[in-house]
Amino acid sequence: MLLSHKEEDKLLLLQMQENDDNLAFDTLYDKYWEQMYNAAYKRLKDADYAKDITQDIFLQLWLRRKELSIDNLVSYLHTSVRNNVFKWMEKEQRYTPIPEVLIQLGIAKDQTDAEILRKEFLIKYERLINSLTPSQQEIFRMKYQEDLTTQQIADKLQISRKTVQNQLGKSMAQLRESLGPLYLMFLLQNL
Repeated sequence: MLLSHKEEDKLLLLQMQENDDNLAFDTLYDKYWEQMYNAAYKRLKDADYAKDITQDIFLQLWLRRKELSIDNLVSYLHTSVRNNVFKWMEKEQRYTPIPEVLIQLGIAKDQTDAEILRKEFLIKYERLINSLTPSQQEIFRMKYQEDLTTQQIADKLQISRKTVQNQLGKSMAQLRESLGPLYLMFLLQNL
């Protein structure tokens, strides 16, 4: 009698829990490592961090094998990848640049829920840009709408490049802080 993948996973998990079965763990590791690595890499675009996260997920699976109650291993692993990626992003304070967020929102616009989030995001985004100081607005729009370099902006406005960088940094920090929860909802919707 052939077992489904889910039934086979449950049996291997049970063997890990009850017998500390290394072979059962190795089987699950070999079966899902690459899939989880790819999921982490897709979100991080960094091979080393994706490997670290994937290794940590499997390490925790082994270390917590006695206390875990997993009904669907694939869902559990994907959720672990997503959560670990978010923890890493928060810890490293790495966020997707706002223009990339807008591109991702545009890509997902065919999905009904994503379209609602996209519209809400764009409204809030525009309000936030309008809430920046006039000089921050001007510099931000030149950088992200006109696609000028910081040096080009500095030359055009006759200010130092450092001032442009400082104003952009302040603008981006304010936008990230305000748009973060909405962007997180969008990401969760599309994982």
